[in-house]
Amino acid sequence: MGKIVTFGELMIRLQPYNYERFVQADHLEFSFGGGEANVAVSLANYGLDAAFVTKLPAHAIGQAAVNSLRRYGVDTSKIVRGGDRVGIYFNEKGASQRGSVCIYDRAHSAIQEAQSADFDWDKIFEDAEWFHFTGITPALGPNVVDICREACKAAKAKGIKISCDLNYRGKLWTRDQARAAMTDLCQYVDVCISNEEDAKDVFGIEAEATDIYAGEINREGYKSVAKQLADRFGFEKVAITLRESHSAFDNGWSAMLYDVKSGEYCFSKKYELHIIDRVGGGDSFGGGLIYSLLTGKDTQAAVEFAVAASALKHSVEGDYNMVTLAEVEKLAGGDGSGRIQR
Repeated sequence: MGKIVTFGELMIRLQPYNYERFVQADHLEFSFGGGEANVAVSLANYGLDAAFVTKLPAHAIGQAAVNSLRRYGVDTSKIVRGGDRVGIYFNEKGASQRGSVCIYDRAHSAIQEAQSADFDWDKIFEDAEWFHFTGITPALGPNVVDICREACKAAKAKGIKISCDLNYRGKLWTRDQARAAMTDLCQYVDVCISNEEDAKDVFGIEAEATDIYAGEINREGYKSVAKQLADRFGFEKVAITLRESHSAFDNGWSAMLYDVKSGEYCFSKKYELHIIDRVGGGDSFGGGLIYSLLTGKDTQAAVEFAVAASALKHSVEGDYNMVTLAEVEKLAGGDGSGRIQR
């Protein structure tokens, strides 16, 4: 099996301890994370050859970011070194009816100021079978949109499958900017991952009779969303994660996978989550889906594995999904008892 390449920004994550608010915290937890890096860690933990590509400063903090991936077996050899700073995001964990808050400090980061000449995609994609990026990365600026486009073109020329998680972030760009960039980039994408909000925010495609704030999911509406996305862009598969948010602690979590060739719409079982950390939940779904498709799982088994992987991530602190293949297979197979392993 060939290498999976992911491309995006790796950031410092600073977070108050426990469930403190920013205004009351006097010290912060320090870790690293970022959408595509999180996917690479998941895939490496499942035993696949995963590489992460970005640009990071050559100083000690940049090296610490690289090391955070190396410890889990991610190939960091294609990371470009240069620039002045590592982007930061501050995360305040929500509790009960108080939602989480994320504040970005990523302007002028190394990857935001990267140029096309920094990346030799033909070399990066040697022996690669899959390429993954998210809508967060082109949101960093027009120069990064250009880099993503060049990566997609190079991947497509080599016959490499491309997946994209739409991941709209309103704090990074407007809906109009997102629609223009992602309409361009999605022409290269084979597997699209979205959630109940992204398709609406980016492309104006909305599920009928669904209220994400009331926790009401209409399955037929999401079938329509998936088909509209596939029809518009020629996707081979569309995955939609379905989150029913009862509170910051308690969510219903499931997903649907639409396979265009067979016409199948497969819904996973739903998990009732009691959340430890929801950051990276969608990325762990993406990692699980890529693993499933690369290892030949059928449509139903693929969405079950991906949702199980993501359900487990909600129990793990930090961006990275620290679960094993055996743990995901166990949960996907129906054992969600949480009994102690001796």
